[in-house]
Amino acid sequence: MKEFNYKINGTPYRVVVNKSDSDIVELEVNGTPYTVELAKKTKKTMSGIKRPSPAAAAAPTPQSASTPLVTKPTGTTGKSSLQSPLPGVILDIRCKTGDTVKKGQTLMILEAMKMENNILANKNGKITEILVQKGDSVLEGAELVVIE
Repeated sequence: MKEFNYKINGTPYRVVVNKSDSDIVELEVNGTPYTVELAKKTKKTMSGIKRPSPAAAAAPTPQSASTPLVTKPTGTTGKSSLQSPLPGVILDIRCKTGDTVKKGQTLMILEAMKMENNILANKNGKITEILVQKGDSVLEGAELVVIE
């Protein structure tokens, strides 16, 4: 078992590698278990140093039924989705499914780099789906809400 401590955009992450086979790694990030499958084998360079290819690891998949620690961007379904402008943590959600919103209305508060950022509605409409919960960590471009 190996343990690593990383800091990404000021947020500390504790990564524990529990099991490592040739193509599959079982690890925990801040206590959340993930199984990571390598997409390609590493290549040897001329100097003899192994370097992973840019797409060496697939996206982590949580093994529990809980909400993933980090939300990845997903494809849109034809409805207008509001996306996170930068990575951070959802501090507050000020709308609920079924609410009618106006362009410029604050829908949620995102903390990024110790600053609170208002996430505003990008158009008039009705909230059909909220894709995050209070306390979720999101990446830049992650879908937050769907406005119809």
